[in-house]
Amino acid sequence: MQLVINTPGTYVCKRGDCFQIKRDNEKQEISAKKVEQLLITTRAALSTDAIELAIENNIDIVFLKSTGRPLGRVWHSKLGSISTIRRKQLFLQENKLGLELVKEWILQKLNNQMEHLNKLSMNRRDDRREIIKEGIERIKEQVKNVERISKEKSIDQIRDSLQGYEGSASRAYFHALGETIIEKYKFHGRSRNPAQDPFNCMLNYGYGILYSSVEKACIIAGLDPYIGIMHTDNYNKKSLVFDLVEMYRGYMDEIVFKIFAKKKVKKEHFDQIEEGGYYLNQEGKKLLIADYNKELERKIRYKGRNIALQNIIQYDCHNIANRILKEAL
Repeated sequence: MQLVINTPGTYVCKRGDCFQIKRDNEKQEISAKKVEQLLITTRAALSTDAIELAIENNIDIVFLKSTGRPLGRVWHSKLGSISTIRRKQLFLQENKLGLELVKEWILQKLNNQMEHLNKLSMNRRDDRREIIKEGIERIKEQVKNVERISKEKSIDQIRDSLQGYEGSASRAYFHALGETIIEKYKFHGRSRNPAQDPFNCMLNYGYGILYSSVEKACIIAGLDPYIGIMHTDNYNKKSLVFDLVEMYRGYMDEIVFKIFAKKKVKKEHFDQIEEGGYYLNQEGKKLLIADYNKELERKIRYKGRNIALQNIIQYDCHNIANRILKEAL
């Protein structure tokens, strides 16, 4: 589970093998064995004993911005695996495995989008079902475009084309979502920080949580989060995290869409700024994180295995690291 601290003034300390959380006059104890991440989203205090307990149990402590993006983290000093993986990562932009991996990641993203839309179309008999079908067909076209890319090309040669195919699919996907959501919260495409509507606002925060999970999985698997393939290198840019997170956005899309479809969302969950943008407030974050944690325990059929949603990212990162290790330089 993810232990989330989002109440100002909370104090986290160690009691035995548990984290003790103190807020106002309340105390709560949670076993470190049940915690995978400790997310700090507000002003809080942590004892050095609590930090040590987290490090000893391979729990990373992540400080999040108001947008959900990681601001910083406390993590143990050990590398996840041998340095050979990171050395070979440097050559992925130039060899066939790099292109193969990128195509797989993008295709998984597009397939997740189509699967989500297919689920939404099953219970609809109105004109929205036609909108969804049209969106699926447009994504299928981009799947074919990605599959047709020659294996003999380098990433630099096809980067713009791949980004174009991915962008076209995403526009079709979010158009369908925007037209399918309950009338009160209809939106027109993606908008980022600040989001221009409540749906994108909650989605942005959810994506921020995913970035943190992907970075953690990279570190554990021995992958360098800063050495990407599709995304180019830049100072302090976690390019590999940006590459990999694309595969998992669909899961967060589905979680957020369900929250809106079940009418759990209230206007009080958002803070609106003068320019018209939206930010998720403390109550909104609680709502999203509670549903997200529930979904993490759900098992799905994934690459021939029944696997809990919370283990998918780590499973993939270990597989990627093993494939890189086997790659001949």
